[in-house]
Amino acid sequence: MRVAFAGTPEFARVALAAIAAAGHEVPLVLTQPDRPAGRGLKLQPSPVKQFALDHGLPVAQPRSLRADGKFPDDAAAARVALATAAPDVMVVAAYGLILPRWVLDLPRRGCLNIHGSLLPRWRGAAPIQRAIEAGDERTGITIMQMDEGLDTGAILLDAAVAIGADTTAATLHDTLAELGARLVVAALAAPDALAPRPQPADGVTYARKIDKAEGAIDWSRPAAEIERRLRAFDPFPGCSFVLPDGEVAKLWRAQAAAGRGEPGTVLEAGARLVVACGEGALEFVTMQRGGGRRIGAPDFLRGRPLAAGARFGTP
Repeated sequence: MRVAFAGTPEFARVALAAIAAAGHEVPLVLTQPDRPAGRGLKLQPSPVKQFALDHGLPVAQPRSLRADGKFPDDAAAARVALATAAPDVMVVAAYGLILPRWVLDLPRRGCLNIHGSLLPRWRGAAPIQRAIEAGDERTGITIMQMDEGLDTGAILLDAAVAIGADTTAATLHDTLAELGARLVVAALAAPDALAPRPQPADGVTYARKIDKAEGAIDWSRPAAEIERRLRAFDPFPGCSFVLPDGEVAKLWRAQAAAGRGEPGTVLEAGARLVVACGEGALEFVTMQRGGGRRIGAPDFLRGRPLAAGARFGTP
């Protein structure tokens, strides 16, 4: 089929690569405008744009698709580009723009979305992180027929994966990206065999966008909750705390430990580093000082000795 594609990050690039490898024609790729990145803050193409450029696929980067929005010229140009591309279907994965009705109606088979959860749980922007943070035992991919709602369309295909005790947002992202690519290729291979089913009315949750401020560790929270948040926010935005001298550091990995005390108090700082939380305690596994690299807690203590009774703070 002729498959228009809309997506921006690595999650979407994996799907686009699979669609192209399956032999579908991709007459147009929509992706977000280039963003500044790196030390020099130079404009960088998205992973999806870079793939399209490397494979000679036409690219458009509208700032909006709404004719009544801030960038009506962008919307008009995108409408011409999509109409010229004449896609049979559009596949959308982590694009970053809301699709207005005219986009949803333009492909003869509509628009399919690759969503990183088992809908209706975790509709919204950050389903991978919120599933880990909430302590879900499983999540997955849903291929959805898009409508004008926020991830409310009919389910075409879905598949589940387990969330393990060591699962981070980074590892789950990669697992779901590959699963999403396989499922969307399967959906495109036999579109007439798909049986859309409405999403259940029960079990709806929303995965709000991750705010960097959420990475500040609140030691008054239960140890299990903090540990899940560490994994949910790895690699972005990471979880930060304040050392006794005021330096801000990051904690990347920890595990539940026995012990209790005033939240943020160092209970052990010898062979291991254990800190009290609101419920239980955490043994630090991997840490990072400002400007440094990730290191194990024993290495951290050799370079920055601490004593039991010291207090960690919240940024």
